[in-house]
Amino acid sequence: MTLTRRLALAAALAAPLAAAPAMAQTQITVQHALPANSHTGVGASTFASAFERLTNGRYKVVAQRNDNEREMIESVQIGTIDCTFTSTGPVGNFVPEVRIFDVPFLFRDATHARGVLDGEIGQQVLARFPARGLVGVVWIENGFRNLTNSRREVNTPADVRGLKIRTMENQVHMRAFTQLGALPTPMAFSELVPALQQGTVDGQENPISVIVANNLNQVQRFMTLTRHVYSPQVMICNPAMMARLNAADRALFQQAAVEAQTANRARVTADDEAGVAELRRRGMTVITEVDTAAFQAALAPAFAEWERTLDAATLRRIREWRAN
Repeated sequence: MTLTRRLALAAALAAPLAAAPAMAQTQITVQHALPANSHTGVGASTFASAFERLTNGRYKVVAQRNDNEREMIESVQIGTIDCTFTSTGPVGNFVPEVRIFDVPFLFRDATHARGVLDGEIGQQVLARFPARGLVGVVWIENGFRNLTNSRREVNTPADVRGLKIRTMENQVHMRAFTQLGALPTPMAFSELVPALQQGTVDGQENPISVIVANNLNQVQRFMTLTRHVYSPQVMICNPAMMARLNAADRALFQQAAVEAQTANRARVTADDEAGVAELRRRGMTVITEVDTAAFQAALAPAFAEWERTLDAATLRRIREWRAN
């Protein structure tokens, strides 16, 4: 067979392959507010790789950063993005039942918080999302929030008085800091660093993992391990996108979300264990001995208010939760 005939035969054999359509691939967009190398970024990337693997590449998941969490939630609601990994702070403006988890000193430790969220109480709250045009897929986390500032060491509740503290757009958090005599200033996370640099606010409160990942030590001198609020995150998706998944793919989607949850929580645990030493290495003054009872006593009027305005029975169930 001549070279010309061999080339013609090869072209003829390849033609049907070239004409065949490529395997259909559906893209899903997931946004999150923190750097890729953070507990949130790790959760999003784990979900992406897991869902692509579980569906043999029929889905492509694109993870993007967006520092404005409220904007992300609104985008999921209207369907301009498919999913978000977001702190629950702004979620209470969409699903009010979520605010119950924002009450200070509600959870004893991570085991308590994760047990409540993964159990009946947490699932009952996720069931409230569809009525608000959202689907709550799985609880992930930020961890316990701690106070930082650029003005002074905070050792007692009295030391908080007069500090301008950036908070999330969250009524429960703002009420707590008002009760302590601070001046809470709600703003999107994207505005935080410029506000700290310019002195618009003196401090902020976030888990160690967020403080480390965003180098907040560069604009804050002092951190106090107040652990005043356990901060959940939640994976939220657009209902129409979820409805387009068949039953089998929806199960794989949930499996990938649980893998993301595991990776996210592992990173938070690791950051908490190493974070104090790392922040001290970077030059921060870190106060680790905190009189939690004094902070709880200072918040007593706010606690009484939350008992009236939130679900007192569920608050009691959360406080009384114990691992089996």
